[in-house]
Amino acid sequence: MATLDAEWKKRGTKVIGVSVDGVEEHKRWINDIETYCGNDVHFPIIADEELKVSKLFNMLPAEAYMPDGRTPADSATVRSVFIIGPDKQLKLSMTYPMTVGRNFAEVLRALDALQTSASHGVAMPADWTLGQDVIIPTSVSEEDAKTKFGEYETVFPYLRKAKLPE
Repeated sequence: MATLDAEWKKRGTKVIGVSVDGVEEHKRWINDIETYCGNDVHFPIIADEELKVSKLFNMLPAEAYMPDGRTPADSATVRSVFIIGPDKQLKLSMTYPMTVGRNFAEVLRALDALQTSASHGVAMPADWTLGQDVIIPTSVSEEDAKTKFGEYETVFPYLRKAKLPE
């Protein structure tokens, strides 16, 4: 997250972390991140030692608990990623298992797709990235599609591909 600070800023995106550790652990963790990645941490981290936030948003199972005198082997880390829109509505959620590292390239790709869709009224095909063709929603008439997109490809009546208008 810290290494992508410029990417979050470029997209007008605010980042917040949730951790089951306390503030003192966060300070050490932030120092480790800054040492390892060479980047400052510019986002807040919620200290959720009682798992209230994590359970409220289903980031951890209801039966999860933090034992007294816990060690890193006892702790379940929050592995969920949520993208919340400017309208304060959940737009996307992903939860990674403990054994799989998060893919922030995918988070950025999904964020780009959500922002492009919201600003241009289009949809994205699987594996879409910035610069690729978009899908014209079926709710857009042929006449409006020609006005907005000019030339476009009709693969099926329900699948029309076009270059993103500039």
